[in-house]
Amino acid sequence: MRSQFVDSLLEAVPHPLLLIGDDARIEAANAPARALFGAEQVGRHYALALRQPGPLAAIEAALREGKEGQAQHVHSGPSRETVYRVQVRPVAGDGRNCVLASLVDVSEAEQISQFRRDFVANVSHELRTPLTALLGIIQTLQGSARDDPAARSRFLAVMAGEAERMNRLVRDLLQLSRVEAEERVRPTARVDLAAVLTGVSESLRPAAEQAGVSIVAEGAAGPTWLRGDADQLAQVFFNLIENAVKYGGGGQVSFSLRSVPHDPALRGPALAVDVTDRGEGIAPEHVPRLTERFYRVDTHRSRTKGGTGLGLAIVKHIVQRHRGRLVIASAPGKGSTFTVILPAE
Repeated sequence: MRSQFVDSLLEAVPHPLLLIGDDARIEAANAPARALFGAEQVGRHYALALRQPGPLAAIEAALREGKEGQAQHVHSGPSRETVYRVQVRPVAGDGRNCVLASLVDVSEAEQISQFRRDFVANVSHELRTPLTALLGIIQTLQGSARDDPAARSRFLAVMAGEAERMNRLVRDLLQLSRVEAEERVRPTARVDLAAVLTGVSESLRPAAEQAGVSIVAEGAAGPTWLRGDADQLAQVFFNLIENAVKYGGGGQVSFSLRSVPHDPALRGPALAVDVTDRGEGIAPEHVPRLTERFYRVDTHRSRTKGGTGLGLAIVKHIVQRHRGRLVIASAPGKGSTFTVILPAE
């Protein structure tokens, strides 16, 4: 017979706890455990609640042999899976041998671990392709093309392109790392956003004209002030306008600066910059993932045009550092609009 003190103690623990008796039935479950497995599990065999092999084996070993153990339990919820680490410990007293199973949510740690694995795999893949090309060319130049000036000139041009591709990747990785390191520190310098946009558009105009795309400025033309980092804001709009020229096109890319009297998400006045292209548009399933590292809608096209797959991830983190938000609207055949909304001064 459990005391009221023991029941109160179980209820005070913030993560799920199951007390399993020597008859293999659940004797008690605190509020988080009842919310996870259902109150009806109390009094039933533990296997009806924890149906996965790992936790079942750990509890059985604790009941039969008095061994401590741990296992992983994955709970499928309505919107996502939650990963729990199940710690199993024998508890004895009053002539009885029971088992206490505690479940700790380790989903975030698992996600971070998976993110690191994916990141290393992606970087390795991105570097392996140009390195393989370079090694192949070097072997050719050392062998059959040793005395062929025309082939040597052609291969050297390819090597320069592959080396520049790796240089862009390393540069963007360093830029992303710096932005993430500074993300918690909000910039305080006073910046004229209109001047930043003018400078960026002028620097991109020659490349746009070469691609047959015109860059059109709309909206406010006078000084428009906010608190920010001028270089990082220039990086944001350089990436967005350059992407629109490279991948959106449609003959014209426009950007506009407008004032928002009150933005509900930012809880105050804001400045919004819309970068719009008239290109092919983006399918809905791709839009939520565009700011993920190395995510590309068209991998071959992106690499051909010199993309690293990190540009929009850099944009997202810079916008977050400025306490703003990025909104993407696109549909196939209707072009795309990338809107950066930043707190006004």
